[in-house]
Amino acid sequence: MVDPSKISSVMDWKVPEVMKEVRGFLGLAGYYRRFIESFFKIAKPMTSLLEKGVPFIWTKERQAAFDELKKRLTTAPVLTLPDLTKNFTVYCDASKEGLGCVLMQEGKVIAYASRQLRKHEVNYPTHDLELAAVVHALKIWRHYLFGNRCEIYTDHKSLKYIFTQNELNMRQRRWLELIKDYDLENITIHGKLICPLSYVQNLREIREQIKVGKAPHFREDEQGTVWYKNRICVPDVDSIKKLILSEAHDTAYSIHLGSTKMYHDLKERFWWYGMKRAVAEYVAVCDTCQRLLQPLNIPEWKWEEISMDFIVGLPRTQKCYNSIWVVVDRLTKVAHFIPVNTTYSGARLAELYISRIVCLHSVPKRIISDRGSQFTSRFWEQLHDFVYLKVSPMKGIGRFNMKGKLAPRYISPFKIVERKGEVAYKLELPSNLSGIHDKCLRVPEEQAPLEGLDVQEDLTYTQHPVKILETSKRVTRNRRVKMCRVQWKHHSEDEATWEREEELRATYPGLFASHLRESRG
Repeated sequence: MVDPSKISSVMDWKVPEVMKEVRGFLGLAGYYRRFIESFFKIAKPMTSLLEKGVPFIWTKERQAAFDELKKRLTTAPVLTLPDLTKNFTVYCDASKEGLGCVLMQEGKVIAYASRQLRKHEVNYPTHDLELAAVVHALKIWRHYLFGNRCEIYTDHKSLKYIFTQNELNMRQRRWLELIKDYDLENITIHGKLICPLSYVQNLREIREQIKVGKAPHFREDEQGTVWYKNRICVPDVDSIKKLILSEAHDTAYSIHLGSTKMYHDLKERFWWYGMKRAVAEYVAVCDTCQRLLQPLNIPEWKWEEISMDFIVGLPRTQKCYNSIWVVVDRLTKVAHFIPVNTTYSGARLAELYISRIVCLHSVPKRIISDRGSQFTSRFWEQLHDFVYLKVSPMKGIGRFNMKGKLAPRYISPFKIVERKGEVAYKLELPSNLSGIHDKCLRVPEEQAPLEGLDVQEDLTYTQHPVKILETSKRVTRNRRVKMCRVQWKHHSEDEATWEREEELRATYPGLFASHLRESRG
């Protein structure tokens, strides 16, 4: 028990009314910060008053922080004295607000340490913040840890390999020299900063910890539900976890979120041991998320491929414009912003397109759009056909060039005999279509085997040219550069790239000899 006479002055401390009184109280409380867990988080509402230019306004949040600090100062902490003959354990964690550390020995807390981030430290990446927490612990407890064996637990996996990394920035190198002064047994990957409960994987064990007072972050309500802070503890049952993950990822309202976004959404409501790993593994095996995407190829020259879209819903201007037509070059990202009206027809947009884009950059080879009504009108399509422009995605070509209502009479719906796959069916064709040659059908036995790739350790491989598709001359400010469009091995013609002729002759001299023979033949 704490002697009331020794804490009466703290208990009777009046609410600060000026900045000087706030600074005096925080100075007293900061002297005992090593005995108060998460001191910087508790004191942050009050320390924000000390910043330059902040007016003195005593809010409910600051009053709650003031009362909590007085409570912590007048309550005897359950700490133990260190034994320098035994090993130490340090738990470190970092966030975008501050650094926190706990010094323990044989599962008992010796001291706490925490501080807010400085202004320049807010810009540190996560890797450096976690390493800064380790350095902060080693500096503040140097008199305990120097010369003794200790284990450092952190929740950032890459710090485990900090001693074997080849490329480090100057800040990391400076910190690494300080860390090497200590006798560190290892840097072990750990969960969150709930050190005594990190290995608890069962709700029954958590309830036992709650009864003996060893689970300060956990509580049990009247219905028997166990809570971790304000989150529900999920039992170690695979079916329940799978149901929660499925609801958060596969439903129509979740739209197949990524692992990071999905984890941040779930951790606001639920908690279980290893939840972050479970979320990552669930997203990694999701069939929809792992399906092959079809990214657009990178253009070879500026203004060969453009993308366009409309920004609508803007207020009307004096010239009756209420939207913006954005045309962007896919290679250089140079954009044209053309003021238009949503009532413009395809013919009007085509005129603007010729006068504002074609006159400056010539006719592009491809246009990427969202296939809106403005881009699919008859005049717009006829204009594209006239200048031989390919629109992406490619438009379909009718088999018989007939009207839609007559198509069933010429093509007709065929009877499905057997379902071969998700989108593959075996059809019963009429006799007039029986002349399809068998060689037109894909036979697995007749497919050429794929050649293996000599993949290096860094997951790269050497590319070899197959043939030269075409040549061209590019005019720069000072000279003409001969370019060759080369198809590479294991790549299609659509993935061919433009390369300098002089570099190709120096690296692959035999490529031009074969190209010369093909052109003569």
